[in-house]
Amino acid sequence: MSHSAPARASETGNEVQHAIKLDAGQLLALAMRAQENGDAVTAEAAYRALFADPSVEMRSEARFRLANLLVKQDRLSEAAILLRAILDEQPQAQRVRLELAHVLDQLGDDAGARRALREAQAGGLPPDVARIVDRYSAALRAQKPLGASIDIALAPDSNINRATRSSTLGTVLGDFILDDDAKQRSGFGLALRGQAYARLPLNKTVNLFGRVSGSADLYRDSEFNDIAFAPTLGPELRSGADRISLEAGGLWHLFGGKTYSSAATLGLNYFHPLGRKAQMRGAAAVAFVNNRFNSLQDGRTYSVSLGYERALSSRAGAGVTLSVDRQALRDPAYSTWAGQAALFAYRETGPVTLVATANYGRLWADERLLLFPEARSDRPYRASLGATFRNFRIGTFAPFIRATYERNRSTVEIYDYRKVRTEMGVTRAF
Repeated sequence: MSHSAPARASETGNEVQHAIKLDAGQLLALAMRAQENGDAVTAEAAYRALFADPSVEMRSEARFRLANLLVKQDRLSEAAILLRAILDEQPQAQRVRLELAHVLDQLGDDAGARRALREAQAGGLPPDVARIVDRYSAALRAQKPLGASIDIALAPDSNINRATRSSTLGTVLGDFILDDDAKQRSGFGLALRGQAYARLPLNKTVNLFGRVSGSADLYRDSEFNDIAFAPTLGPELRSGADRISLEAGGLWHLFGGKTYSSAATLGLNYFHPLGRKAQMRGAAAVAFVNNRFNSLQDGRTYSVSLGYERALSSRAGAGVTLSVDRQALRDPAYSTWAGQAALFAYRETGPVTLVATANYGRLWADERLLLFPEARSDRPYRASLGATFRNFRIGTFAPFIRATYERNRSTVEIYDYRKVRTEMGVTRAF
C-alpha cells in the first residue's frame, strides 16, 4: 500500500505542492527518523497514517512504536489504548501485553497490570522471559500519585425499589393489602459509578492511600434516587510479592434525597499471587451503623471474603469469591447471617470483552419480626452478561452494555422480589 506525504518546493517565487508516494516501509522509516531527530509531531503523524495499512504486522508495529513515544510524553492513557488495540488483533503478542502491564502500573491500575501479567504467563513465555516477569510481578507497585475513573450508563430497570410484586402481605394478623408505593416500580435512570484516589509514598514499601468511591442511581422520580459515598484512608504495605492494605473511613447511604444510614468503617485487604497465572485476595471489614430511619437497625456489621482468580489463556480468565456477612443489630429480628458464592468469567474476542457473572447466597435472620409468622430466610441469586466494544471508542472511553437478572426468594413477602436491569453506557477503553 502506498501513502502520500506532502512536500513543498519553490519555483520562481511560486509555491508548488507535490505529493510524494511512500510505501509502508518507507513511511515507517520516515517516522523512525523523525522520532530519532526529536520531531515527535511528524513521527506521530506518520505512525498514525500506518494505522490504515492492510498489513496487521505493519499496523501493530506503528501502534507499538507510537505507544512507546506517547509513554515518553507521559500520555499514558493514549499509549494503553494503542497497546490494547494491538492485542485485539494479535492476542499472542506477549511483548505488547507486558508493555501494557507496565503502562497500567504507571497509571496506578495495579489490578489491571497484574491481570495482564497473568495473561502473558498463561499465553506462554520463554523460560528466561518468564523469570524476568516473575521478578517484575514481585516488584510491581502502583506508581501514579493521583487518579480517577468513572462509568456512566443509562439504566432501564424493572424494579428500582426492589419491592414485591404481590398485592398482599401475609402477617400474623391476616393479609394486609399493599398500596402502590409499597409495590414494585419500574424506572429509567442514570447510573454513575466512580472513584478518585491519591497516593503518598512514605518509604520503599509503604504508601499512604486515600480513596473516595461512590455510586448513584438517579431517576426522574427523585424519591427513588439511591446514592452511596465512601471515603477511606490508610497505609498500603508491600512484603515481597504480597500486598496488605488497612483502611479507615465512612459510608453514607442516601435514598430519596435523605440520609438513610451512615457508618464508620475499618477494613483489611490482602493480596497473594499463586504461581504465575493465579492470585488470591482476602478482605475483612467491620462497620458501626447508624440507621437514621429505624434505630432498631443500628449496630455493627462484619464481613469476610476470599477470592481466587486465574488466567485461563492470554484472552480469558475466571474467578470465584466466597463471602460471609454478619449484621449484629439492636433488634435480633433485623440481625442476620449471610453467605454468598460469586463466579465470574471474561473472554476477549477481538475488540470486544465479554464478562459473565453468577451469584448465589443464603440469608437467615436471628428471630422473626413480630408482625410476620416466620423469621426471614432468603435465597438471593443474580446473573449478568456484559460486553465492552473498544472498536467504537470515544477518546479514552468505550461503550458497554450489560443485562442483569436478580431474584430474591424470601419467607417474608415484603423482601421477595425480582428485577431485570439493563445498562448502556461508557467505561474506560483499556
